[in-house]
Amino acid sequence: SGPLKDMEFSVQEGGGPRILHQFTLEPPAVSFRLSGEKAGIIDIEPKSGILYINGSLDWETQQVHNLQVESLNESGKVVKGPYTVTIHVEDINDNPPEFDKTRYFGVVRQNSRPGRPFMYVRATDRDDPTTPHAQLSYSILHHFPNPYEEMLFQIDSATGAISPSRTGSYYLDPQKQDSFTLVVSVKDMAGKTANAFTNSVDVIILVRESLWKAPPIIHIRENSTRAHPVNISKVQSNEPDVIYDIFEKEKLPRLPFSISENGDIYVTEPLDREEKDTYTFFVVSKDNNGELVDKPLQIHVIVEDINDNPPVCQKDLTIIEVQENEIGGSHIGTVFATDMDKEDTLNSRLKFKIQSQEPELPENNLFYIQKDTGNLHLSGRSLNKRDSPKYSLKVLVSDSVFQTICDVEVHVIDINDQIPIFEKSVYNNVTVAENIPIGTVILEIQATDGDEPGTGSSLIVYQVKEGDPNNTFIIETDPKTNRGFVKINKALDFETMPVYDLVINATNPEPLVQSVQYNSSSLTTFKVFVTNVDEPPVFLKPVYSTEVSEDIPVNTLVMTVEAFDPEGDSVRVSKIVLKEVQGKYAQYLACGKTLFLQKSYLLVVGGYVVGWWPETHLQQTAGQCFSDQISFCAKSRASLTLHLRDVNDNPPQLAMDYPAFFCYPVRGGERTLIRATDADEHLYYARFTFSLANEMNARNNWEISTYNATHAYLSPKHANFEEKEYNVPIILNDNGQPPLENKVNLKVSICKCSSENSCF
Repeated sequence: SGPLKDMEFSVQEGGGPRILHQFTLEPPAVSFRLSGEKAGIIDIEPKSGILYINGSLDWETQQVHNLQVESLNESGKVVKGPYTVTIHVEDINDNPPEFDKTRYFGVVRQNSRPGRPFMYVRATDRDDPTTPHAQLSYSILHHFPNPYEEMLFQIDSATGAISPSRTGSYYLDPQKQDSFTLVVSVKDMAGKTANAFTNSVDVIILVRESLWKAPPIIHIRENSTRAHPVNISKVQSNEPDVIYDIFEKEKLPRLPFSISENGDIYVTEPLDREEKDTYTFFVVSKDNNGELVDKPLQIHVIVEDINDNPPVCQKDLTIIEVQENEIGGSHIGTVFATDMDKEDTLNSRLKFKIQSQEPELPENNLFYIQKDTGNLHLSGRSLNKRDSPKYSLKVLVSDSVFQTICDVEVHVIDINDQIPIFEKSVYNNVTVAENIPIGTVILEIQATDGDEPGTGSSLIVYQVKEGDPNNTFIIETDPKTNRGFVKINKALDFETMPVYDLVINATNPEPLVQSVQYNSSSLTTFKVFVTNVDEPPVFLKPVYSTEVSEDIPVNTLVMTVEAFDPEGDSVRVSKIVLKEVQGKYAQYLACGKTLFLQKSYLLVVGGYVVGWWPETHLQQTAGQCFSDQISFCAKSRASLTLHLRDVNDNPPQLAMDYPAFFCYPVRGGERTLIRATDADEHLYYARFTFSLANEMNARNNWEISTYNATHAYLSPKHANFEEKEYNVPIILNDNGQPPLENKVNLKVSICKCSSENSCF
């Protein structure tokens, strides 16, 4: 409060009625009067001088309210004033960003440079642009289809510029996929907070290509009822008056496709996906002499399922708990649904929408759902349990054909201000045998919690706080009664730990309010005594593993296997069982304590393994026996693994992806790429050396230059070549340990070529 004077106030939008200031009267003034931009909710109480707002201000409607206040005497004449009162409305984040289009379309060319934008998306936010509320961040949420591990497109988070990624620049090919659907997401708050508002939009991208290009992968629905033949695609040569033909890549009883003289490709009969789900064939173009005009085009056809599966809710009823103090915009849960149609296609793409909210208290639209993820958020205000303790939502989940309703219940829970209290601070001791089965319940414990039942504030989680360093015990809670069941989680061992002195604590999944802490009432103790049971012998290691070279001599010692009995009894090795070994290599002969394996691949004597074996997995059994009765043996098993280390024993070879040729006549400057490989293992990567054999014709006619560790270029040294096939002797060295060298003859054709630079 204070005397009449010019004043300025900053008021946050929303928030409801509030008092801003109280002006004090100075005689002879008896009242006040307010005028100006009152917006129907700003006024002053004439007698008391209280300046107040009877409602909520809206920054988007008006950012500044200019008012005048003056004091009046008993006759209504102005005593002081008018004085200026300025109210500045402060923005809050209460508007989600909006795209300026409901759908975007763009065109990108094959092999576009990565990072070069070919289109933009734009969104606006009605909040104050000088604050983070209207600072937008773009990202690509989904990618349909997504045939590679990395996305083919990228977006500038600040500008919304869409460009091919490095992967997209390399793989974008309208022959394989001529359109893509991106789901672009925009967030305010610069996308840096979990409470940011989110919106999304579809971006349809078309990939353009030249005339003589293989069409994109052709998708044909199975069991079509249309009259056949049905046109499914078209090709067009870069030259007129050509003749089109089809030939098979696979040997099929029949090829259900044909091509017309105009290049129209037809499917000649309905296809059955269960019989064959893909087809591959070639289309060629020829001139009147039967010569190829263009390179053959490979055509791929996929027989796809029709969309005959509706979305399915993951749960009959999704229950989400929200504390009263959750702020507006918080992510409170996710509605999950699945679709049995083919994954990563538009048939299985799901969209989410809230269809109804019950009750509509204190207002409708308390929640919003992200349409492509099913993430559920609070719209703009915290919930109040006094308004309603529970909200029932009907969420519409749809694909391109079907719709499903998923039921969601949002439970408003109170804050967690009560700790769990055990009914006993000490429980009776428990005695168990060391061979008690895992999962056995050895004790039931009980604590109570005064918070609201059936919520995370009252659910009790029991944990072993002290006395169990190896997690030997586990405690499961009955969520209806909060009763705890102490179970065996790992095998007991009397010799290692005969007594456990356990301290158990009880906590809640929901965090306690700051003013409340857990104390000794949430703790209890008891002891577990373990009794001894005669145990089977134990190998020193559960798995024995070693590595040997593949050229190791027979009868070489490779490993030693040892076992002991926990009670100190004698132990003997009795048997080896071969795992994953086929045919004649699985034969063995046991003879007392000594085991011989036939074919000289493995020899085991007195626990020592000698020799070698081509497979990898063996099992060794140790037994502790009483007298000569094998049936009274306590037995254990251990796995023996022999890894074979590669030896450089394979010379390098040429591996050509296509026949080597040069177009006749040779003009100079031509080169062809050759590749080397060998069957040996390479620790990091193969590295080969290429050179010409020391022969006069070879060195006079050809030269080799290195391209990388596995490839080299072969080039003619002059243009005086005849139209025929040449043998070029090449020396390959694998640079191994020891290095191996191989002389190979590469056949190189000098031939007449088509306009596409391929041999006729």
